[in-house]
Amino acid sequence: MKVLIINASVRNERSYSRKLTQLFVENWKTRYPSDVFTYRETGIDSIPNINESWIAAAFKKPSDRTEENQKALELSDELVKELKEHDMYIIGTPMYNWSVPGGLKAYIDQVMRINETWKFRSGVPDGDYVGLLQNKKAFILSARGDTGYGENEKNRHVNFQTTYLKHIFGIMGVENITIISLDNEEFGGKVFEESKNNIFNIIQSIE
Repeated sequence: MKVLIINASVRNERSYSRKLTQLFVENWKTRYPSDVFTYRETGIDSIPNINESWIAAAFKKPSDRTEENQKALELSDELVKELKEHDMYIIGTPMYNWSVPGGLKAYIDQVMRINETWKFRSGVPDGDYVGLLQNKKAFILSARGDTGYGENEKNRHVNFQTTYLKHIFGIMGVENITIISLDNEEFGGKVFEESKNNIFNIIQSIE
């Protein structure tokens, strides 16, 4: 199986979302040593935002694209090809201002491509989306300062991180999504240590 690791934190060694993806990879390799891992960086190495040229090219039929159109989509084509070629996605992301980091948002904008990763079922804009990434699996490993962002919890209404990612990847066809969240970083001390131990144990038990 081919596994794509997407890291989104702008921090390096101090990033807990990176620690989660590292732990996940170490655990997975012990269970499936023949699997192949690819890393995609969206935090430290920035992903450019889409622009007017990108939009003009992405919404044009491939047969009608000019050389300039094709150049505007070079990175996007690479990222989309990467998603299609991998079987499982591991997304490590911190929560920034109740949402995802800007680099991860830019990445999502690059891969949310009509007729590449999703389409309208009827062929016209009607809100009925069909995902084109079939038979994929995803783990969202999130790190957050506060707590209570789960369903029916006190901060659920401001969780624009994991709910957003689940929705976006769902539209692209990824239905098998597991969310694992490390909370309480801003509190530190015993509370955070307990959270880390719990989440680390969960990751190490994944098969």
